[in-house]
Amino acid sequence: MRREVDLADERAVAADGTDAERHVETSLRPTRLSDFVGQRELVGHLGIVLGAARTLGHSVDHLLFAGPPGLGKTSLAAIVATELNVGLRVTSGPVLTRPGDLAAQLSDLEEHDVLFIDEIHRLPRAVEEVLYPAMEDHRLDVLLGRGPTARSIRMELPDFTLIGATTRTGLVASPLRDRFGFVGQLDLYEVDELERIVERSASLLAVTITSGGAAVIARRSRGTPRIANRLLRRVRDFATVSGAHEVDDALASEALTLFGVDERGLDKMDRRILELLCRQFRGQPVGLLTLAHALGEEPATLEDAYEPYLLRSGLLVRTPRGRIATDAAYRHVGISAPGGGLV
Repeated sequence: MRREVDLADERAVAADGTDAERHVETSLRPTRLSDFVGQRELVGHLGIVLGAARTLGHSVDHLLFAGPPGLGKTSLAAIVATELNVGLRVTSGPVLTRPGDLAAQLSDLEEHDVLFIDEIHRLPRAVEEVLYPAMEDHRLDVLLGRGPTARSIRMELPDFTLIGATTRTGLVASPLRDRFGFVGQLDLYEVDELERIVERSASLLAVTITSGGAAVIARRSRGTPRIANRLLRRVRDFATVSGAHEVDDALASEALTLFGVDERGLDKMDRRILELLCRQFRGQPVGLLTLAHALGEEPATLEDAYEPYLLRSGLLVRTPRGRIATDAAYRHVGISAPGGGLV
């Protein structure tokens, strides 16, 4: 099987790390559908799709995975290639800036290969239009030259599967979305599912962890496996420096508190946002720009990176007049809510 994977996680390793350590760190991703924890309905549907493709001997329909970051979209793409024993080529929407960039990726595919495009909603329109005939008719129309001497060449492509991943389903153009034969929505994970993920990752990292320790990490992982694995590594580091041979609930709580992750999974910036809303503005609606200036952060960063979890957790609400902290936020900060606070 030919695999050509260019993932940032596989490159971002310590300079003094050994090959064995690099292998362990990147092996936390599940490689088989049976190893994938959570997303039960999606995994069941995907199993049927893959089973039919194997039986019939053809490529899988084009797949689109949608959901917040860190839920396993890239892992599922790699699993599809592994289950079908075909090659995998990985790229992303922002990288494909010109039609020629996409043509280079497509022309290098072999029969039944998988092309994975992360953040597919960020494809430029010109590149997107080149992708349509490739998905439907397995052909690529390439324009050579410019002006009167320009000529078009049609390239035949092998039967391949395109897998797209997006965190913003609404930004995927309708003509592109309609060309996917299967659309899977990934949801945030339950705590018990994250516990299983932490325990599996701990065994791969040779970390001895109790069920209580795994539960502490799971509860502070914001429903996201990527965060759970990251917190597990930090707890492992703390345990190593402390000389502890086992990660229990007390050690996990101490380590995560030290790293600034509280019992609700909030980090330093999350708490600064709540402190500003609850103490400085105290019940007053706050506009995004005002909040961003007060925090010294970009508005887009607040809106995309911090607000979604605070909204899902019931700590923040958006109103036509601005952002308001809920009663739960006041309780978390440790002060009483003003009259008329939101529940």
